[in-house]
Amino acid sequence: MTMPIISAGLAGILLILQQILMLSAGIYRGKHRIGVGHEGDPTLERLVRRHGNLAENAAIFIVALALLEILGASGVIVYCLAGIFLAARLLHMLSFGSLAGSHGGEYAKEGGRVFGLMRASGAILTALVGLATGGYLALTTWLMMAQ
Repeated sequence: MTMPIISAGLAGILLILQQILMLSAGIYRGKHRIGVGHEGDPTLERLVRRHGNLAENAAIFIVALALLEILGASGVIVYCLAGIFLAARLLHMLSFGSLAGSHGGEYAKEGGRVFGLMRASGAILTALVGLATGGYLALTTWLMMAQ
């Protein structure tokens, strides 16, 4: 059996990012004495969504990528999928570094379009690499069962 080394490395990076995002939201909560929810605070809402969005996407992607590795997918393909996913999540995370990226509208002054573009690019790339990984995993499994 092939060990999912590439997936493990990506999981380590994503776990570190996840903890950084969790701590940034937690520190803000403590500093502003906000418990559950965001109490209408757009900055806290942004920090919570930045953390939550990574959590929503990373775990299932890592599992699928690890399964591809275990099933013997090409290392080049696995590296490419991992790299695209990481780039997509970093784009999305960085876009949420500004209220212009997370909330747009009234916060999107000069430079807001850049953050919006980064957010959209991150979301689209995440979806595309997720679809590609899921499709490749389903096809690989189907072909293995057909043998």
